[in-house]
Amino acid sequence: MDSLNTTKTLDVKGLKCPMPIVKAKKALDTMTPGETLAVVATDKGSVLDFQGWSKTNKAARLLDQQSIKTEDGSELYVHIIERQG
Repeated sequence: MDSLNTTKTLDVKGLKCPMPIVKAKKALDTMTPGETLAVVATDKGSVLDFQGWSKTNKAARLLDQQSIKTEDGSELYVHIIERQG
């Protein structure tokens, strides 16, 4: 994930939705417009949840989503969100 050029990274591994979104919203509230947040989750449901949440949240724009396979075979879901004005 070093190639992700984001302002801040939020680790929400092990949390089930809606907690990744709740924590992402709290983190975005402390950021300035234009800054980006990488949210690293293990919950597969977070993919659709972040897509839906970003459509209804004026302060967040979903820039990218990635799925990364770890060495132990588990999957990480990375959501890149930009803070809007």
